[in-house]
Amino acid sequence: MPLFSDDPSSCVSPSPPSRFKKMDWKVRGDTNRSLPVISFFLGAALTAAFVFLGATMDVNWRISEMAVWGNGARDEANAELSQLLKNASMEDGTVIVTSINQAYAAPGSLLDLFLESFQIGEGTAALLDHLLIVAVDPGALATCRSVHPHCYLLRPADGGAAAAADDLGAEKFFMTPEYLDMMWARNRFQQTILELGFNFLFTDIDIMWFRNPMRHIGITSDIAIASDFFNGDPDSLHNLPNGGFLYVRSRNTTVEFYRRWREARRRFPAGTNEQYVLARTQATLTGQVGVRMQFLDTANCGGFCQLSGDLRRVSTMHANCCTGLANKVHDLRGVLRDWRNYTAAPREARRRGGFGWTKPGRCIH
Repeated sequence: MPLFSDDPSSCVSPSPPSRFKKMDWKVRGDTNRSLPVISFFLGAALTAAFVFLGATMDVNWRISEMAVWGNGARDEANAELSQLLKNASMEDGTVIVTSINQAYAAPGSLLDLFLESFQIGEGTAALLDHLLIVAVDPGALATCRSVHPHCYLLRPADGGAAAAADDLGAEKFFMTPEYLDMMWARNRFQQTILELGFNFLFTDIDIMWFRNPMRHIGITSDIAIASDFFNGDPDSLHNLPNGGFLYVRSRNTTVEFYRRWREARRRFPAGTNEQYVLARTQATLTGQVGVRMQFLDTANCGGFCQLSGDLRRVSTMHANCCTGLANKVHDLRGVLRDWRNYTAAPREARRRGGFGWTKPGRCIH
């Protein structure tokens, strides 16, 4: 999504202040009569120079921060990505984004459940037109292209050796070095989407969509993020963030937020994931950069950590507080079954409520 011209974070400098017109010029003789003309042209020239310099600095800053995906093929990769984002974007430039590897894309695995939730949800099938699926290995890309029109291969930063691609396709266990590398690569990719001028709503592949969650995102929120345990205050920075469900508007301030978020990684021990870094720095970063961060109510955008008790309100359900691919698949099938039972009930019964989720059987909760 394009940057808004009224964005308060714009780096374009304003017109030079009026003090230039009040300078006490001391000249001799008849030259005093030409002073107003000279002052006018000097002021105009300085204004143009400041505007040009501000715009140039903004462009140069954005270009210098663009991601390098692939072996010297950054421009080509970004052009491909930009076109895919344009094809999938909503009218306001927002794209729904998820990521998969070959393990998640296998038949009967998370990708199948994820897409099925859109199909059986209330008014969510049309949202698939705005979904970009990012594959991290060629096998996942091939599967994506067989079931969905908007697919992109995220190329490893080292050029994408076959061994690396094979490794990316395997299941990643929580907090292993491979898992952490994948999470931080995802973080940098999200920054690239913002730099290309698009808003994104990133969703983990183990999140089921039953209603449009964007209705819960405030129009003044620069960032909206899920929380495993919501404390009741959407503006409280004491909520612990869950980056598996994350909306960000494309603005200079949010790009800078991401840049500082990634820089903060160096202040933490090796083996720290991006979510923990955000939780420890979000209060500082939002204040420094000037962004509003909203935490989503788990009654609407919830998960296994804090189960919603009312299916009349739920928009999404996340298999958080759960480790192991097989465990996630097993319990998410139960989630889909609960939703089907709810939607198959008579309208009056649904209106009265009383429908909830079955307690997860295999996941840690």
